[in-house]
Amino acid sequence: MAKEMKLKKKKGRSIQQLIGIKTFTKSGIKVGKDELYFFAVAPTNISVLSAANIEGKIHQMMMLLSAIPDIEVSCTDSSECFDDNKLYLKDRLEEEPNPNIRKLIKKDMEFLDSVQSDISTARQFMLIVRVKGGRSDKQTSSADIERKLRDQGFDFRHLKKPDIKRILAIYFDASMYGEQMPDVDGAQFLEVNNSNEG
Repeated sequence: MAKEMKLKKKKGRSIQQLIGIKTFTKSGIKVGKDELYFFAVAPTNISVLSAANIEGKIHQMMMLLSAIPDIEVSCTDSSECFDDNKLYLKDRLEEEPNPNIRKLIKKDMEFLDSVQSDISTARQFMLIVRVKGGRSDKQTSSADIERKLRDQGFDFRHLKKPDIKRILAIYFDASMYGEQMPDVDGAQFLEVNNSNEG
């Protein structure tokens, strides 16, 4: 009986609950009791820098990590990966007897190859600051973190809700257009039903 109750509770949990995101805030997202601020950082091509400049960049990163101890560094793809789609098309190509359909599948594969080659090296680098308990004080306010990033010579942009939604959508292989996704699963269907009833 207790197992059945636990299973029922688990079935009712949303994806949002499973990954721990409570809501979007003015500066980031609320995760549990904490708040996360996201900053996109423009990468530096160190292959063209001198050894002294590289040491300077490392020193700047060390200073930032000591100034903001609750900082996390993330590197993600800046667009979705097409590997699963390509594997699916390859399997379809092997199974398909119709030569006209095989030609179409080959064109789809070529298109995915051309798109992926354009974006294969596209990465985005983020600094994520965790504000414990969701309480921002002078040391962890968004403006103070931005000042510290500027002081250490980082070229950055504070990510807002649409950017964070896009990152999450790419991470979970949901869509390249995550910023257009509703904040709450199924909200768009409720809006359609309400408009039809009214």
